[in-house]
Amino acid sequence: MVWKELREEEIELKLFENFERYQQVTKCWRKIEGEWVIKEIAFLEQWGEEEYKTLVSCLRNTVSTGGVVFGVFIDDCLKGFASVEHDYLGCKKEYMDLSCIHASADQRGKGIGRLLFHLCADWAKKHGAKKLYISAHSSVESQAFYKAMGCREAEEYNKEHVEKEPCDCQLEFVL
Repeated sequence: MVWKELREEEIELKLFENFERYQQVTKCWRKIEGEWVIKEIAFLEQWGEEEYKTLVSCLRNTVSTGGVVFGVFIDDCLKGFASVEHDYLGCKKEYMDLSCIHASADQRGKGIGRLLFHLCADWAKKHGAKKLYISAHSSVESQAFYKAMGCREAEEYNKEHVEKEPCDCQLEFVL
């Protein structure tokens, strides 16, 4: 397993040829009347070419605007990636946005997510953030990962994230 900070020109569609974004979701967290509960919500999340094209555009933008994208490679194939945006969020401008973190379905549970999370946290701290902001998938599995990393519900919700993904859990990680 090898990681590196990706340059803008490295982020292209062929980078994701051996990456599998697949998740069979059966249960999700929802906040109902102020309490977090697990609900039976089933769906399949699997990215196709259009999602990867959008991803390439977003990740290239992250790098071009001063943020960072990390990649984890196994046998020269991308098997995990994560990004942090450069701009600060929150009324105190103390958050940096962990805009994405993904491990390929064939490599989950092998430490890729943990490595990426720590790389992003270290980068954000070095760039002056006090917290990471995470608008995270609400699946039970995704939330278990963030809890294991030490994340908690965000003290301050980012309006744009909530409007874009109203079912996401809004989290923070103190750096």
